[in-house]
Amino acid sequence: MGTTIFERAKPAASVVAESLRDTKLASFWLDDLGTRVAYPKVRDGIECDLAVVGAGYLGLWTAVLAKQENPNAKVVLIEAKKVGWAASGRNGGFCEASLTNGEENGRSRWPDEFDRLTELGDENLNEIERAVAELGLDCDFERVGAIDLAVEEHQVEWLKETKTDADTVFLDQTALRAEVNSPTYLAGVWHKRSNALIHPGKLASELARVAAELGVEVFENSPVRDLQTDAGGSRLVTSHGTVRAKRVALATNAFPSLLKRNRLYTVPVYDYVLMSEPLSEHQLASIGWKNRQGLADLANQFHYYRMSRDNRILFGGYDAVYHYGRRVRSQYENRPESYEKLASHFFTTFPQLEGLQFTHRWAGAIDTSTQFAAFYGVAREGQVAYSAGFTGLGVGATHFAAKVMLDLLAGRETERTQLEMVRKKPLPFPPEPVASMGIQATRWSLDRADHNRGKRNVILKTLDALGLGFDS
Repeated sequence: MGTTIFERAKPAASVVAESLRDTKLASFWLDDLGTRVAYPKVRDGIECDLAVVGAGYLGLWTAVLAKQENPNAKVVLIEAKKVGWAASGRNGGFCEASLTNGEENGRSRWPDEFDRLTELGDENLNEIERAVAELGLDCDFERVGAIDLAVEEHQVEWLKETKTDADTVFLDQTALRAEVNSPTYLAGVWHKRSNALIHPGKLASELARVAAELGVEVFENSPVRDLQTDAGGSRLVTSHGTVRAKRVALATNAFPSLLKRNRLYTVPVYDYVLMSEPLSEHQLASIGWKNRQGLADLANQFHYYRMSRDNRILFGGYDAVYHYGRRVRSQYENRPESYEKLASHFFTTFPQLEGLQFTHRWAGAIDTSTQFAAFYGVAREGQVAYSAGFTGLGVGATHFAAKVMLDLLAGRETERTQLEMVRKKPLPFPPEPVASMGIQATRWSLDRADHNRGKRNVILKTLDALGLGFDS
């Protein structure tokens, strides 16, 4: 097996240790909000037309769009902790157009629909951009695109196969390093319109503000313990009271579904992130990056990184850690070996930034599905809709999913609801202990592929043939 660039050009251990010396274990995006609006707990006896469970992006968009569609409808939004505290406040802030987690995955799973799915994804990102302007969402929205990076020779050949146009530009090594200066870069493809950057915490906070202004009743610190349904509607049982709803939209993503039949369709995968201090003018000049694109390399265990509005660098990815039993636990967020690995890879990428400090480190659970993209459905005779399994692409795709759920709850037959991607479910993950054994074998195989020019072994080829996968 060969070595990767991150093993061939490692920085000194002292550089890594010093950069992490004063980091805070907290999401920068949530920390940066300062004092946040506090919403009340659920009170007993609430009745509504629509109850939305989960105040991340999916639940927030669902509540906002429902009130825009029908201002007279009574809509409540119920969150177990704080608005946006989970994945919606911990992600990298990449708002991508793709609904299918990339072209290769989309074409392999939905070949007859892929071209239309691409158009729908582009329309969805355009709609989000318009909503940011029309609703006055103060979320640092920047439509800057993203660059796929080759950092190994075999990845250059992959990029050369990309179909280019005015908005999809191949960058050779010289052109790429003129955009962003890293000695690890060999080539890139700049997708100029298919990605926007946002401040994740601000987007969640602003969507909650808009929802409340539209008349949505927002409740926090009110975990839903049970969902009961009868001919008259559904009862959501919380620790503080019961909510009666004619319709329910479930937006709980990485957390165990209130519908037991859905609990094998996702696994929570922990992703790790570092955020640097703001760069000085000299440091900025040393890396370029004036067009502020989002960046990601092409490895199976890939890194993603971007600039914040105040010129910090977010650097995340690589490790994708699953814990036995599909558990979501706060103690999983403090994993020193992952943060040390990220810091090492950061200074391999940007050795000219040696001495830069990281101010924040954090992690979050990604709702991973075997098809690497969201699934959708209804239950309880059409009274309950759900979507989950975004596998790291939920910042943009949740807006589309919210529309799908509202269509399904209304019984509308639309282009969205007729898509094969919407109508069919992915294969479920197996129960434990098989799930854990399979996921760990897959992680090992992905690492081996990264050390062997991307060549996939028999485990990965078998999973590909079965339509199964594991990713962050």
